[in-house]
Amino acid sequence: MYKQPLSKRLYDQRYLLLMSIPFVIWLLVFKYIPLAGWIMAFQDYKPHLGFFKQSWVGLKHFNELFRSTMFYQALQNTLGMSLLGLVFGFLSSIIFALLLNELRFVPFKRFTQTVSYLPHFVSWVVTANIVTSILAITGPVNEMLLSAGIISKPVNFMIKPEFFWWLVVFADIWKEVGWNAIIYLAAMAGIDSQIYEAAEIDGANRLQKIWYVTLPGISSTIIILLILNIGNIINIGFEKQFLLGNAVTATKALVLDKFALDFGIGLFRYSFGTAIGIFKSVVSIVLLVLANNMAKKSGRGKLF
Repeated sequence: MYKQPLSKRLYDQRYLLLMSIPFVIWLLVFKYIPLAGWIMAFQDYKPHLGFFKQSWVGLKHFNELFRSTMFYQALQNTLGMSLLGLVFGFLSSIIFALLLNELRFVPFKRFTQTVSYLPHFVSWVVTANIVTSILAITGPVNEMLLSAGIISKPVNFMIKPEFFWWLVVFADIWKEVGWNAIIYLAAMAGIDSQIYEAAEIDGANRLQKIWYVTLPGISSTIIILLILNIGNIINIGFEKQFLLGNAVTATKALVLDKFALDFGIGLFRYSFGTAIGIFKSVVSIVLLVLANNMAKKSGRGKLF
């Protein structure tokens, strides 16, 4: 096969290359250049000294990190909420997209889709207030449970540490399920309608068409998004936990990002906070590579 010269390919794709320049600049400025700050993790960084006048301490901050009991508590909370969110959030988005795709009344379908992804644009401050109001002692959840006879007295869900992980996970699902379903709906729209017609001729009902046509048709999309989610399993931020947590649930709300903020930046221990960030990045890279290799072996989809 004839291969075009590099100069010809660059010229043919000149507009795409020009459009990508702002993204490349953003990537360099905000993602790659800051990596130089990783050096702080191996120094006793003091802001009043110059960057090259810091004292080198090797793996001191990593040793402190791995000896800290609060680190393991934060790691447990991070992994716990991430895994719950990955399982229930991932499945709920796929199921919701499948249900929307099966709707035949187009106006209702569009209305439902619009309403479902609007919470994505609501800040976590507002979302936390809504969740707190719903789960309050005088809120609708307690009223329904009391009316149904499930509980004999109101339950203050917000001060129950054993409920905190589930509270965060389902609040996140409510906020993001509609938005996350968009990409699956787009993938479903790309499935050839003739495949559905052939399945219908063979006697397949709606559930069988979902199982044998729709799901295989979007399997590559599902696996690619699963890989990305697995790579970010340890990067869940701290906004949800910070806004929904309180003094009673503090031990369950402590995640790695909050740990880095409170015991790193908050105490002016920049080197310690950087060590936490490096740990998170290394774990994310390892998880991403492992998930990608598994996807490659399955033959369904991969990132690289």
